[in-house]
Amino acid sequence: MGLTLPVFAGTFERVKNTTTDWIRRFHPAPEAPAQLVCLPHAGGSASFFYGVAEAMAPRLDVLAVQYPGRQDRRNDPMLDDIGELADRIADELTPLTDRPTALFGHSMGATLAFEVANRLVRRDRPPLCLFVSGRRAPSRHRPETRHLLPAAQLVGEIKAVGGTDARLLDDEDLMDVVLPVLRNDYRAIETYEYVPTAKLSCPIFALVGDADPMADIGDTEAWGEHTTGLFEMRTFPGGHFYLTAHAATVTSLLLERVTAMV
Repeated sequence: MGLTLPVFAGTFERVKNTTTDWIRRFHPAPEAPAQLVCLPHAGGSASFFYGVAEAMAPRLDVLAVQYPGRQDRRNDPMLDDIGELADRIADELTPLTDRPTALFGHSMGATLAFEVANRLVRRDRPPLCLFVSGRRAPSRHRPETRHLLPAAQLVGEIKAVGGTDARLLDDEDLMDVVLPVLRNDYRAIETYEYVPTAKLSCPIFALVGDADPMADIGDTEAWGEHTTGLFEMRTFPGGHFYLTAHAATVTSLLLERVTAMV
């Protein structure tokens, strides 16, 4: 596929390709038989998936969700409730689901993708499949309070998890901008309460690093409890951001699973 790293890589560049305020198409693939909607992690932005879109075009059309409060949406009020975020994203995606649509979410984005999937089902727009990465199943609650930490400790938590350029974390001016966004997103995911609903019928594919401190193997396997369809789990060497080191493999896996279903 000619993939080059970094395929998964967050940047702070201005996003140029806009479908709506919420949705980005970096490399449009209008002739592709299906589309993959990608939802980023806490503190993340749509541009994290720029390389994914480039690698998959023209075989798959990749849409990336841009949460409010970051990059070109930095002046838009942030939302710190997963349910409200899922409602808004489902509203944006519904008119765009004119062809088979798969969902991929990493970390907070995995839980959010699950909630969006449930909303699309209720709108008779069921997803083709759901990819969940670096996140325990919604039914496996664990109390977390990172969003309440003082700034210095919060930065320490970010460093421990990895996935962010250390030079950015040492830039005080930049962190003054980034930390409120990250704290907002942590609040959203850490105050999320799973409400049992009917199981999804689409396949769920769970991906996780074998040393991820935020998603152990058992809690990741529990995603299988949320579908009546196929469940598959894939483990990779690495921590919470295992996917940056295994970008080519992860991207190929997503592409193969989606295209096999259409």
